[in-house]
Amino acid sequence: MSNKVPHSRDYIFSPVIRICHWLRALSIVLLVISGFYISWPFLVQYGGPDNLMQGWVRFGHLIAGFLLVAITLGRAYLYFFSRSNIERRSFRDVISPKAWIENLKAYGYMGNMHKSGVYGPLQYMTYLALTLVIVVMCVTGLILHAHVYHEGLGGAFMPVAEALIPMFGTLAFVRELHHFLTWVFVIFMLVHVYMAVFSGIRFKHNSVDSIVSGYDYHPMKDK
Repeated sequence: MSNKVPHSRDYIFSPVIRICHWLRALSIVLLVISGFYISWPFLVQYGGPDNLMQGWVRFGHLIAGFLLVAITLGRAYLYFFSRSNIERRSFRDVISPKAWIENLKAYGYMGNMHKSGVYGPLQYMTYLALTLVIVVMCVTGLILHAHVYHEGLGGAFMPVAEALIPMFGTLAFVRELHHFLTWVFVIFMLVHVYMAVFSGIRFKHNSVDSIVSGYDYHPMKDK
């Protein structure tokens, strides 16, 4: 007798969400690498009129930064106004003590994962926290950009930047906060990759392939 449980193949992530996910991942990786290099330009000796390495790295940092801003705005729109409510349904578990208990027990190999949407409560709150960090990173990045580039987008954002600086204290603290939150990205990426692989092995669904193909697999209940 076979002990295999039949699974259904369910469509959960649209092409737009999948593209945004991978573009956001790419932008964060580029921002982390280029950001660390900007703070410590170790590849070439500083000085000289032909030293353009720092300029190119800053250019790449800006492109990745504006890409992250655009994706963050786009994903916020999709969360609230997308025809699919599978992400919004996940909030039901966040406000359910029973869902939290089941979620934590499942991670401890003491039960199965049950979700109202696509994310469990712990996963939902982690992504929400990351989104807030991304917003702060985008805002502090735009403030720093406005104080380096006084024309174009930087100049247009300067009045807003001047109004926001008092909320952070000083421009120096804005720079320190921007650098400190970079480590949140580094830690999140390591944990995120581990948990994505772990979920695929532990629960047989909600794994890496769902954000590639858009489909997930769920156990079918006996009729």
